[in-house]
Amino acid sequence: MRDMMKIAVVDYGSGNLASASRALALAAERAGIAAEVAVTADPATVAQAQRIVLPGQGAFADCASGLAAVRGMRDAIEAATAAGTPFLGICVGMQLMAERGLEHTETPGFGWLQGDITVMDPPGLRLPQMGWNALDFTPGAHPLLDGLAPGDHTYFVHSYALTGAAPDQVIATTDYGGPVVAMVASGNRAGTQFHVEKSQEVGLRILANFLRWTP
Repeated sequence: MRDMMKIAVVDYGSGNLASASRALALAAERAGIAAEVAVTADPATVAQAQRIVLPGQGAFADCASGLAAVRGMRDAIEAATAAGTPFLGICVGMQLMAERGLEHTETPGFGWLQGDITVMDPPGLRLPQMGWNALDFTPGAHPLLDGLAPGDHTYFVHSYALTGAAPDQVIATTDYGGPVVAMVASGNRAGTQFHVEKSQEVGLRILANFLRWTP
């Protein structure tokens, strides 16, 4: 019997938990990976997982305080990822990887990514950016992009984005009145600004790549 990959989707009162867990289960099935997806608020479950997924939607400060309210969860995520467990942040879950969020107030993030989360200012375009937009990246730049082509579309809903990023941590951008960070990776920690779980075939491919990823 194949070993079962344990995937923890962190439940801290934010994010599309059901749709994220369904998308992960489908991606695992398509990739031929035996996996158990657990939506969990238990730090011990996160600590023992082979993959950690942190969804998020809403305001940065609200998500940060929600995560802090789950006793031991932030420490569990920090320790597991420091030990090499692959991590994927989705939407605000990705934003929490940055140094600070500047939405309404200044809120510290994990500090895994250089830069801050600041309000977008797309000339002549409305906020939030909501809907499908194309990814721009260098083919072969990162394993999470395997099987994708520049111009593939993913689904965005956001008014804030990562600014001041380190170029080597940005693996894909999109255009919304100028370049906007769409995907990041730093070691075994990665994130998507878009809702990968709502991005249909492209999203499933990225999730399957994440499950296969051995950083």
